[in-house]
Amino acid sequence: MRKSDLFFIFTACCGITFALMLLSGSPDRATARAELRDRARLARELMLTDLCLFTEARYTRHPSMADLHSPFQDHPFSLEHFPSGSFIAPPTRSAR
Repeated sequence: MRKSDLFFIFTACCGITFALMLLSGSPDRATARAELRDRARLARELMLTDLCLFTEARYTRHPSMADLHSPFQDHPFSLEHFPSGSFIAPPTRSAR
């Protein structure tokens, strides 16, 4: 058996495994949608605020409630010392 035959068999097995993994996730979509609907209803009933994204600083926990200067509260030119601050953009100002 040549090395190219082994490679072909390996690639075919990987492709079949990938296809089976894609097919096995299909039945869970309906369950996930129902759970998401239930969670949205619960958040609406309990009047919860926005999602807590990170656990580090207060301006990364609730981005919609943070002001533009929160990351620099120690010093105006201080560097961001929380890694999660680099993942979210600062809040945008709405024109009123």
